[in-house]
Amino acid sequence: MALSRFWSYIIALSIVYIFYMMFTGQMYTLSQMVNGKQNDALVSAEFPATRFQTQDTALYAKILANKPTGYLQNDTLYQSLDNGTIQVCIGKQSADGIFPTCKSAIMDIWLPLIGYLTFFCGLLHLLSDSNAITKLAKVLTPFFVRIFPELPKGHAAYGFMTMNFAANFLGLDNAATPFGLKAMESMQDVNEDKEKASNSQIMFLCLHAAGLTLIPTSIIGYRAAQNAANPSDIMLPCIITSFIGTLAALIFVSIKQRINLVNWVILAFITSVSALIGFILYYVNQLNGIEKFHFTGNLSNGVLLFIILAIVAYSILHEKVFKANETNIFDSFVNGAKDGFTTGVRVLPYMVAMLVALSIFRNSGLMFIVMSGINKVLTVFQVDPQIINAIPVAIMRPFSAGGSRGFMLDAMKTYGADSLTGQLSCLFQGAAETTFYVVALYFGSVNIKDSRYTLSIMLLVDLVCVLAGIAVCKMYF
Repeated sequence: MALSRFWSYIIALSIVYIFYMMFTGQMYTLSQMVNGKQNDALVSAEFPATRFQTQDTALYAKILANKPTGYLQNDTLYQSLDNGTIQVCIGKQSADGIFPTCKSAIMDIWLPLIGYLTFFCGLLHLLSDSNAITKLAKVLTPFFVRIFPELPKGHAAYGFMTMNFAANFLGLDNAATPFGLKAMESMQDVNEDKEKASNSQIMFLCLHAAGLTLIPTSIIGYRAAQNAANPSDIMLPCIITSFIGTLAALIFVSIKQRINLVNWVILAFITSVSALIGFILYYVNQLNGIEKFHFTGNLSNGVLLFIILAIVAYSILHEKVFKANETNIFDSFVNGAKDGFTTGVRVLPYMVAMLVALSIFRNSGLMFIVMSGINKVLTVFQVDPQIINAIPVAIMRPFSAGGSRGFMLDAMKTYGADSLTGQLSCLFQGAAETTFYVVALYFGSVNIKDSRYTLSIMLLVDLVCVLAGIAVCKMYF
């Protein structure tokens, strides 16, 4: 219900605001809202070329001399069109318009997702048909049964969730999504109300929200591109922040669902994970810059390849199980791949709906107004200006990964990659999820219409990650 209202309200309010801007002369054209692309120059006025010929001959000559790219003067871009019109442009478009967003949602996001789903769901089907997922679930039952009390012991969802968390932990987002969607489908089988999110689905998605990642490779790459002195120095703060967010999600949902976390199994598991993270961090911190990239890259991709090898090898060793079910390893993979494609088709409407809504929200200017208002409030409370300058990344992150990435790069370029603002921006980008998109994608894959309190807790976890990130950056840097 919360997601439905959010989606409806931001579209309605954004369009009303767009018309208000148009009628008050603060917006020149609506075309860019519908057809424009991100970073296009925003047209603020158009004049016949004769006006410049008669009033400012020098300016007109410069415009003609730079006709292919336009003439930039004092942040104002002048472009000469073939029809004898001069366009005056100020600023850049925040996001793709409606039609480009629909196109990119399919071409740049959905089609690659279909590929990932097809391959990894095929592998997961091998796990299922070989009974490996059942055995894995039994091993994990002592821990999972305490935080997912409504799921039967040894349920297949335990195995799928484990693979999702492992893939996220290693920064393998493309592999994590198919595992996560399969986990949601598996939990949906025992969900009594098929249109309402179950407690187990909510717990899983909220734990997913903190984005616990060991190796934020993309963030390290962006920092390197912005000439950071030590690009990988963000790794430890990112792990600590996302780990705090994950624990917060576990606590918040457990309080809501009245789950007792004070038992030796959960405490032992959390301690073990903390020790593993600490050991890996200790080892990685002993390496120099090149060695860190080499080790972390091989660790991520090596684990992925090992998972694929383990699944196929286990299937080969238990080929008789496939024969007993009147199938074989390859046919089992193909059947699972077909399920992955079907899942991809099912999530497309939810994906497009959310991305278009966020596009309208950003291009209308309402997102900027919200961010400006929050910045002013923080200024009143005398928050460090360097922190305030990084807040736009934190605000944008739940809405759009691309938008927050743009703010992050701009912050590093403007204030420096090694400034507190640059470091915080990277931390906000790496230690959180695109909340609204994830909720729409995962619940859409199983046709859940009522997400209950999922969105509110996920946003609360995002807030915890922001506060934790500020504290960690202050202490670490």
